[in-house]
Amino acid sequence: MNKVLERLYSGIIKENPTFVQMLGMCPTMAVTTSAINGLGMGLTTTVILILSNMMISALRRVIPDKVRIPAYIVVVASFVTIIQFLLEGFVPSLYDSLGIYIPLIVVNCIILGRAESYASRHSVVLSMFDGIGMGLGFTLGLTSIGIFRELFGNGTVFGWHIMPERYEPVTILILAPGAFFVLACLVAVQNKVRLSRKTGADGTDCKREQGCEGCSNTLCGGRKTMN
Repeated sequence: MNKVLERLYSGIIKENPTFVQMLGMCPTMAVTTSAINGLGMGLTTTVILILSNMMISALRRVIPDKVRIPAYIVVVASFVTIIQFLLEGFVPSLYDSLGIYIPLIVVNCIILGRAESYASRHSVVLSMFDGIGMGLGFTLGLTSIGIFRELFGNGTVFGWHIMPERYEPVTILILAPGAFFVLACLVAVQNKVRLSRKTGADGTDCKREQGCEGCSNTLCGGRKTMN
């Protein structure tokens, strides 16, 4: 159970693909013009990530090491094709909004990265929860960016009008540069929160947690503050 919770926490918070590892930036920048698009893309990627992780983990002793990457791509492409047909048949509006970025999930570095670094080395159950954690973290990142861009760029959230009638939308936020602005602001806020947790009550950095105690490296001027 501890390993399961660790994989969920790691994917959503500690190793968030969007805000920490900065992976999958292509769909992050392109489809987050609205919250619903970000949520749809995130959940689509989550389903594919879970299924591909489980399949690759189940076949990890069968797939030859020399062809593992092509094999991973075949597995991911199969699930992407299935999900693409399902979206086209049952959620055509979302399918039209995401467009070319659905088939591009095949080469999404998050999915291939988790297949190579985790699913190919761990059990099916742990790989499944790793996919859930990373997928939810990716969904959280895309949805958060989409909410901010839609709110300040269009005055709505999930299509609901939020801002007062006299509010003038900041149009640049729903354009390409807006994605960079919002992502930078959210990453800065997250980094500020993470750094504040590593700061002691007296305002000095907790060097012990960073492995600095007893270090003989004199290049860092902060080492002498340990005494």
